[in-house]
Amino acid sequence: MNEKLPLGFWQWAQKAPDRHGLVSPDGKEYSAGELLQLINQLSHGLRSLGLQKGDGIAMMLGNGTEWVALALAASQIGLYYTPINYHLTGEEAAYIVDDCEAKVLIVDAAYSDAARVIAQQASLPQDRRFSVGSVEGYRPFSEIHQGQPTDLPENRLAGQNMNYTSGTTGKPKGVRRPLMPATPEQAAQLGTLLAGLFNIPAGSYDGVHLCAGPLYHTAPGAFSLMGLHLGQSLVLMHRWDPEKTLELIDKFRVTTTHLVPTMFHRMLALPDEVKSRYKFDSLRSVIHAAAPCPPDIKHRMIEWWGPVIYEYYGATEGGGTSVKPKEWLQHPGTVGRAWPGSTIKVLDDEGNECPPNTQGTVYMGSPIGSFEYYKDPKKTNENRRKDLFTVGDIGYLTEDGFLFLCDRKSDMIIAGGVNIYPAEIEAVFLSHPKVADVAVFGVPDNDMGESVYAVIQLSEGSEDLDALKNELNKFAEAKLAKFKLPRGMEFRKELPREPSGKLFKRKLRDEFWKHSGRHI
Repeated sequence: MNEKLPLGFWQWAQKAPDRHGLVSPDGKEYSAGELLQLINQLSHGLRSLGLQKGDGIAMMLGNGTEWVALALAASQIGLYYTPINYHLTGEEAAYIVDDCEAKVLIVDAAYSDAARVIAQQASLPQDRRFSVGSVEGYRPFSEIHQGQPTDLPENRLAGQNMNYTSGTTGKPKGVRRPLMPATPEQAAQLGTLLAGLFNIPAGSYDGVHLCAGPLYHTAPGAFSLMGLHLGQSLVLMHRWDPEKTLELIDKFRVTTTHLVPTMFHRMLALPDEVKSRYKFDSLRSVIHAAAPCPPDIKHRMIEWWGPVIYEYYGATEGGGTSVKPKEWLQHPGTVGRAWPGSTIKVLDDEGNECPPNTQGTVYMGSPIGSFEYYKDPKKTNENRRKDLFTVGDIGYLTEDGFLFLCDRKSDMIIAGGVNIYPAEIEAVFLSHPKVADVAVFGVPDNDMGESVYAVIQLSEGSEDLDALKNELNKFAEAKLAKFKLPRGMEFRKELPREPSGKLFKRKLRDEFWKHSGRHI
């Protein structure tokens, strides 16, 4: 079909109800019309529970139809929706339920242990708790939507998400913006403007987006909903698997997906006979972010999949940069230039703008308006410089505005007064074929203050560890200055990563600092 679809899932699903809408992780397929009916029923059901403009719902759900339908239901009746990381403990999740002031909670029975703790600790009454599957103390999810009308609700108003920061230090904080005085379609259209940065066409009947990451995380959720609003159908994975990703791309002729660098690394590590089973000629835009991507890994992905690898740098709070494949090949390692409406500046510790090619703290200005960390004005203000904010990354800008990241400020190692950035060292080790994953961080050193330490996850079938340690050290010596070389190294079966792909380095680093009696 050459005819363009209107933007906003609610609109195009009415125009093309028989078109493919969604594939759930268990393989169940929904037409756009079937998905829209569920969305509308949930909108009516939430209103029948008394929810009004500005109220919120919370959901602790895996990737599935219910997550998508609830998000789009809230987005057309002026509600905030807060996705909760299903890896959290019940106590941690209960804190978010209370902090976001949810009027309704929906959980999946797969997380029933956490759900029972939430029921005990959160203030939400039992008649406002619902579960997909059976959980004691929760009403069936179907009670929200069964018997409700399937047509669009009246007085539709744009709602939006309220995501929580990861909370690696202190309690997680909700990022909250004022509701837009707009229709759901107007908000959806605004939310799809970034698609042009990644060459994703709007209103196309043939687009298919693969959601490979957890929907509760900002980027996978946002890109999945954006795909639906653009006229794409959506294929969901529950748990990421390298070969399954290749299989789904081939089977459903996927055109766009959002991945993280560790996924690239693990797909590249698949045997050649596995990789050769699948086709990728449908791919148009493979978008990645969340963690630094070693240039060698990205070069290999472009050689494999072609010039379809797009990158951006941003945060839950907003703002960011992007870079297209051809630009990146001309400036290897960059995360791009500021996207339209966004501001990127690199400031020193006194708040002065750094000259080109001089490292400092990266500050951003968001094109989507101001935000606050909900109920935390102190945190809201402490990361600001006038109208700019930072998430603590260190980097520099070139003369022509390309941003290069060095590392997260909190991860920086200071050894004998010298700043050392772990991401650079990690990129070197990741280029070795026997390394599957690596974490580099600073450990206590009585002489230097800190010294460099590496924890490495090996590829399968690796040999004698002492010999391998020597091999890796010699490999690094050829590529890194002496002061950057690890003074210690160990091997572990698996490294702790957040589902978004970010390395949870603090879990490793804290082991060493705790025993030293010093605090970071």
